[in-house]
Amino acid sequence: MPAESGGPDPGDPDPVELGVALLAHCEDPALSVAEAVDRLETITTDPRVTREILETAEADGIIEREETTIEPVGGNYVNFERQIIVRDGEFTCQRCGAEISTGHFVNFDAGELGPFGSSCIRKVTGRE
Repeated sequence: MPAESGGPDPGDPDPVELGVALLAHCEDPALSVAEAVDRLETITTDPRVTREILETAEADGIIEREETTIEPVGGNYVNFERQIIVRDGEFTCQRCGAEISTGHFVNFDAGELGPFGSSCIRKVTGRE
């Protein structure tokens, strides 16, 4: 899981920008707020940052938000051939915490998100 203490590393991407990018590339036509938060927890577990991501995405027109549902607006999707980077090594999946030998990383303009296992990468991007 992402580190939440010690302050941000200057080389780390901004969690708000990364979260907005993740929501912008969500393939689901609609998500419950709880499902969106589950995906955003791959970036941060801080409720203030999660709220800022959702508010920024809504203000930027990336999502439309009803009481308990969000709908991605842009129709952008993660291109698995160009935006997914696969690396072999020893990793811990950022979504489920499993030890994995092949890490899948999403390369957004805002930064890289991952590593994820082969099934978690599909869940995080909305392919499954």
